This record gives sequence, C-alpha cells and structure tokens, in this order.
Amino acid sequence: MAAVELRGVVKSYRAGELEVPVLRGVDLDAARGEVLAVLGPSGSGKTTLLNLAAGIDRADSGTVTVGGRELRSLDDGALTAYRRAHVGYVFQFFNLLPTLTALENVAVALELLGRTDTEAATAALARVGLSGKEGRFPHQLSGGEQQRVAIARAIVKGPELVVADEPTGNLDGATAADVLATLAEANRERGATLLIATHDERARRTADRAVVLRDGRVAPAE
Repeated sequence: MAAVELRGVVKSYRAGELEVPVLRGVDLDAARGEVLAVLGPSGSGKTTLLNLAAGIDRADSGTVTVGGRELRSLDDGALTAYRRAHVGYVFQFFNLLPTLTALENVAVALELLGRTDTEAATAALARVGLSGKEGRFPHQLSGGEQQRVAIARAIVKGPELVVADEPTGNLDGATAADVLATLAEANRERGATLLIATHDERARRTADRAVVLRDGRVAPAE
C-alpha cells in the first residue's frame, strides 16, 4: 500500500455565486520515504492537494488515504489529532513565532503533543545545520536560516508525512537549492513521505519523482 493514496479526488471552492472546480478526479500515490514534487502554475491546485493529504481540508468526493487512514471518514477531532501527530508543515513564509527563539519554535511542535523534549528540538536544529543558533530569534536569522528552523519544526516529532508549500518561494537561488536539499535529506533519513508543491524546477532535480497538475488532474512531469 502507498503511504499516501488519492483516488478520484474532487474539490471545488465557492467564489460568491460561483463554484470553482480545482481538482477534477485526482489519482496519486506516494511511497513511504519518497520525495515527490508537485509542479504547476499558480491556481493549478497544488496547495489544495497538499491540504487534503495533510487533513487541513476535506475532499468533496473520492478518497484520501494516508498511512492506512481514510481522511474523509475522520471527524474534526480525529483530523486534528492526525495533523498534530503525523504531519509536518513547511510554508513559504516560514510562519515562525517572532517572540520565540529558534529552539522554542521547534519545541512548540512537541508541546502540542504534550511533550517537553529540549534534546529532540536541539537535535532537529543540528540536523538542519543550526547548531549554536538555538537562542536566536527569527529576526536575527537570515531567510534561509528561518526556513531551516521551519524544517526542524516539521521533522522534530517524527511525522510520517511532511508537506512543503512553495518552501523556496521567498528565498534566493543558492539558498533555495540548499534548503531543498536539506529538506529532502532530512525526510529520507527518517523514512517520511515528502510532498513539495512548487514552481521551482530545482525541486524536480531534488525529488525522487515529479508530477504536474494540469486541468485539475495529475500528469507525469515531462
């Protein structure tokens, strides 16, 4: 069984009086430990696809199965528990808490699970190359360093799925390539499945496989 499996997934959103279709019957598999890049222009549904796999949103129809769980069948409480325990997130704009240090930002992911584990948070920062910067606040870090903190926060709890939505969109070229490599390596080491939604063609080279969203459906990348 695939670690992530979408079958016939349909998703639309309301825009005033209109219903706007985004995904029109998506079929997609991702294996345990696989790094999969999801490419496509803005508005193609990349973020929607990631949000469905992460349990942030629900499909209108079809099935979304992650780690043997069919997410549409879970109630809101079970979905929240799934996200907290099993999913890590990396976003374009880092989403770090400005009043917390790098270490505290990473530790938050564990605290939401009722765990206090400074050693694990420190080790996660070391894994992304930030040893010695645990006490710095986000404004004292470069953009690339802030994204590394976000990666450490995503992996510290040992999630089975990490979703990264345009993780290099706010970074310069050299920094973006370095962050992509760090993100992919950290997930492969832990056997987590990584889904990257991106415009960045460098993600195709970093990933094990790439697909493209076209007209609300998934096609192999050329």
